Amino acid sequence: MIKDNQVVFNRLLILLDAVIVALSYVLAWYLKFNLPILIDEGAGALPFSTYMSALYLLVPGYILLYSFFNMYSPKRAMRRKYELASIIQANTVGLLFFIVVLFILRQIDFSRQMIFIFYVLNIFLTTVARMSIRSVLAYLRRRRINLKYILLVGYSRAAEEYITRIGQNPQWGYVARAILDDRVPRGTMYKGVKVVGHIDNLLYILPENKLDEIAITLSLADYDQLERIVDMCEKSGVHTKFIPDYNSLVPSRPYTEDLMGLPVINIRYVPLTNTINRFMKRLVDIIGALAGIIIFSPFMLAAVLAIRLSGPGPIVFKQERVGLNNKPFIIYKFRTMANTENAADEAEPGPAWTVKDDPRITKVGKILRKTSMDETPQFFNILIGDMSLVGPRPEQSMFVEQFKEEIPRYMIKHQVRPGLTGLAQINGYRGDTSIRKRIDYDINYIENWTMSMDVRIIVMTIFKGLINKNAF
Repeated sequence: MIKDNQVVFNRLLILLDAVIVALSYVLAWYLKFNLPILIDEGAGALPFSTYMSALYLLVPGYILLYSFFNMYSPKRAMRRKYELASIIQANTVGLLFFIVVLFILRQIDFSRQMIFIFYVLNIFLTTVARMSIRSVLAYLRRRRINLKYILLVGYSRAAEEYITRIGQNPQWGYVARAILDDRVPRGTMYKGVKVVGHIDNLLYILPENKLDEIAITLSLADYDQLERIVDMCEKSGVHTKFIPDYNSLVPSRPYTEDLMGLPVINIRYVPLTNTINRFMKRLVDIIGALAGIIIFSPFMLAAVLAIRLSGPGPIVFKQERVGLNNKPFIIYKFRTMANTENAADEAEPGPAWTVKDDPRITKVGKILRKTSMDETPQFFNILIGDMSLVGPRPEQSMFVEQFKEEIPRYMIKHQVRPGLTGLAQINGYRGDTSIRKRIDYDINYIENWTMSMDVRIIVMTIFKGLINKNAF
C-alpha cells in the first residue's frame, strides 16, 4: 500500500540528483582531458583538484536550482515534457551562473568546453534517471502493486470528477472502491464505481481497516454532516481528505489566511499580487521588450516597407483593448488589411474578427498574420507597461462585455497584465478557437504563475508558436 512517503522519496531524489551532478562533472573532466579529439594546447593548465573544488558549490547550487524549478514537487499529474523542460531550464540557468562566477573570479584557465560537456551530460543523465523512475512506478501500478484503495463518502460533481481523473491516470496508483451516499439509490454506478450504502455504513466499514483513504465528496446539500463524518474517520485512524463540491469557485491551490485562529479561504489567489513577484516579472518584461525590439527590428523595418508599398493606409493599426484591472488601453499591431483599418472604422461596430479567406486582408497582411509578425509592435506596449511578455491575450471591450455574461470566471483574466503570448496560445488556442478553453488556460496560468512557467511559455512560443495555423 502507498504510504505518506513523498518526503522520503524527495530525499532520495535529492541524493540521486547530487550524485548525478557530481558524476556528470567528473565525467566531463575525463572526456575533456583524456579524449584526444578534445585535448588542446591549454589542457591541464589547472590541476584536477582545482576543477573538483568547484563541486562544493556546484552540487548544492544545482539542488537549489532544481527546487526553484519545482523538480521536487509531486509529479503524478505532470506530463513528461514539462519535467524535461524543467530539467533543461534549471541546467541552463546553472550553466549561466557558473560562467558568470568564473568571469567574476577572473578564472580564464577554467575550460569552458568542459563546462558545456557537463551541461549536456547532466541534462542527459538527469532525464534518463527521472524517466526511468516514472517508468518503474508506472509498471508497478499497472501490475497493481503499491496501490491505494479509497472509499468516497458522498455522491456529487466532485465525486464524479475525482473518479474520472483517477480512471484517466492509473499511474497515480489510486483505486476507488465504492461510494456511500444517503440520497442516491444503492447500486447506482459511475464509471465502474458503485454506491454501496448509506453514509452511516462507515461505522461498520472503518473498523475492518481495509482502506487506505477516505475521500469526503459530499454534495453541498449534505455539508451539515461533514463534522460528524470527519469525527468518525479520525477515530478510526484512516487518512481522510476533503474534496469540496465547489471547485468552480475555489481554485486548485486556495490561498488561506489565519484570522486570529479563524481560517479564511480566499476565492482566488493570484501570485502576481505579491510585490516581489510583480517587480520581478516587470523587470523581465522591460528587459525582454528591449531585447525583442532589437532582435526583431530588421523584420519590423521590412514589414513597414512592405505595408507602405502594399497600398494606402496607416502602417500601425491601433485598437482599444481591456487590460489590467479592466482598464482600457491602445494596442499596436501592423496593419494587415486594406483601407478598412483606420480610425473611423474602429469606431464603427462592424465585424471584429476576421474569417478564413477574408477579402480585406492584403497579401502582405496574410504573411504577417501567419508568422505573427503583425504582433511585434506590442513590444512597445510591454515597454510602457500596458502589457507583459506572458499573460492572457487582451480582448476588445465589446467582446469583454459579451463574454463576461456568457463564460464563467471570464473577468479573472484582467487581474494580471495581458500578454504577447500565453499558456492558451502555446496549447493551440489562438485566433478563431474556443474562448472557454482559452479562459481555462488563462485561469490556470493566473493561479499557478511562476517565473519558470513564463520561461517555459516563451521557449515554447519560439519553437512552436510563431507560425499561427489559426490566423486568417
